[in-house]
Amino acid sequence: MKQISSSAKNLITVFLISAVSLFLIFSTNSDEPIQIGATMSQSGSLATQGIAAKNGYLLCEQHINEQGGLLGRNVEFIIYDDESNSETAINLYEKLITDYRVDAIMGPYGSTLTEAVAPVTERHKMVHISPLAATTSIWEQGREYLFMVLPPAELFLAGLIDIADRNGLSSVAVIQENALFPKAAGFGASDMARSRGMDVKVIYTYRSGNPDFGPILNMIEHAEVDVIAMAASSLGDFVTFVQQMKENNVNVKMFGTSGAVVQFRDDLGELAEYVYGLSAWEPTLENPGISEFTEAFRLRFGTDPSFHAAGAYGSCKLFAKAVEEAGSLDSDALRDVLLAMETQTIFGDYAVDERGYQTANKGLFIQWQDGEKVIVWPDDVATHQPRFPTPGWDER
Repeated sequence: MKQISSSAKNLITVFLISAVSLFLIFSTNSDEPIQIGATMSQSGSLATQGIAAKNGYLLCEQHINEQGGLLGRNVEFIIYDDESNSETAINLYEKLITDYRVDAIMGPYGSTLTEAVAPVTERHKMVHISPLAATTSIWEQGREYLFMVLPPAELFLAGLIDIADRNGLSSVAVIQENALFPKAAGFGASDMARSRGMDVKVIYTYRSGNPDFGPILNMIEHAEVDVIAMAASSLGDFVTFVQQMKENNVNVKMFGTSGAVVQFRDDLGELAEYVYGLSAWEPTLENPGISEFTEAFRLRFGTDPSFHAAGAYGSCKLFAKAVEEAGSLDSDALRDVLLAMETQTIFGDYAVDERGYQTANKGLFIQWQDGEKVIVWPDDVATHQPRFPTPGWDER
C-alpha cells in the first residue's frame, strides 16, 4: 500500500483543523443571540420616557424571538441606564461597541443624548436608528448611519398653533427648556405662529430643573396672551407649570405641551383637563399590529404604552425588517435598505431622505377630555373635536 508522505499528512491535518474551526465558528454564531446594545434613561430627569422606551425594546425582543428570531438567531438587548446624562451615555455606547462587541445598536431617549452618542456610532460605522430624537440639526452634520423615526421637533407644537389660528386666536407665549430638543420645538412654534400672522408676545427659555415658574407666569399674565406653547424634555416641568398656573390663577384659552403621557393625568388629576399635547402615537390609530402591541404591553408591564414605548418598539421592528431585507447585520447593507425603505410600523409611517431624516411621520395632537387622551389634530385622524376655549380656573 502506498504510504502518505509527511507533507501530505500535514496538509490534511491543517485542512481538518480549519474545517473543524469553521464548523465551530458557524455553529456557535448560529446558537448565540444577536446582541443589540442600547442605553435608556432609567433614572434622572428623563426616566419617565426612558423606562417606557426600554420596555418597548424588551417587548420587541420578546416578539421577535417568539416569531423565530433574526437570521436564524434569537435577539438579546443589552440596555444600560445612562442616568439621563450625556457623558454617561457616550461612555456606555463606547463600551457596548468596543468591549462587548455587540452586533448592533439602537438609540437612547431624546435629542440631547442622541446628539451626544451619534459621533460614537458614526466613528464605528454602526447603523443607529433613533427611536425618540427629533431635532433637525442632528441630521444636518453629514452623518451617514443615523436614522430618524419621530416627526421633526419643529413640528411638535404645530397642532396647537394650527388649532389656535383656526379658532381666531392671535397672541402666543412660547416657553422652552434650555436643551436641544425643546429649543427646536419652541423655535418651530414661534416661527409657525408668525407665519400665520399671530403675535408672539413672549419667548422665554428657562434653565433645566427650574422649580419656580412664578416669574414666567407673571410675565405671561401681563402680556395677556391667548395661547401658551411649552416645550420641555423633562415631563415633570409640564406638571409643575400647570400646578403653578392654577396657584397663580393664570388663564389662557389654550395651553399645549410638546409631550403628552399618561403620567401627566396621573399626577394632575382634573387639572389636566383641556390641556393639549403632542403625541407621536396613540393606541386608537389604525396602524397594523397596534392592538396586539397595546394588549401585550399592558399584559407584560401593567400599564398603557406611551408614544415613547411605541416609538422604541416600532424602531426595533424597523431594524428587524431591515435585517431581514438585507439578509445581513452589515451596517452598510442595512444603511442602504433603510435609506430606500418606505413602510409602516405600529408607530406610524417611515420614510427618510438622503440624510436619514424623517419625511413621512407628522405626529398627532391630543387633548385631555374627561380624563382621557383624545386625538384632536390633524383632521384626518382626529377622533374628537377640541373643547375650546379652555375655561378659567374658577369656572371649572
